[in-house]
Amino acid sequence: MYLNKEKKEEIFSQHGREKKATDTGSAESQIALFTYRIKHLTEHVKKNRKDHVTTRSLTRLVGKRRGLLDYLYKNDIERYRAIIKELGLRK
Repeated sequence: MYLNKEKKEEIFSQHGREKKATDTGSAESQIALFTYRIKHLTEHVKKNRKDHVTTRSLTRLVGKRRGLLDYLYKNDIERYRAIIKELGLRK
């Protein structure tokens, strides 16, 4: 599987709010996890254009990430700017 326990811990420790592998619930760590999954699913959909279930899942994941980014934008603009810069995302 492309996303095992070690990979999740690595993502959480790199992008989590407190830079710990146990910080799984912060918006930053969730956005980083969603971004990793979105990149993986995008590559899959490019190879398998008729996979409509994965395309729908990808769309839902992008919506979830957008919701978390909107939450950060409204509540803490500095955290929002930091995660956008860190992950290379743009609005």
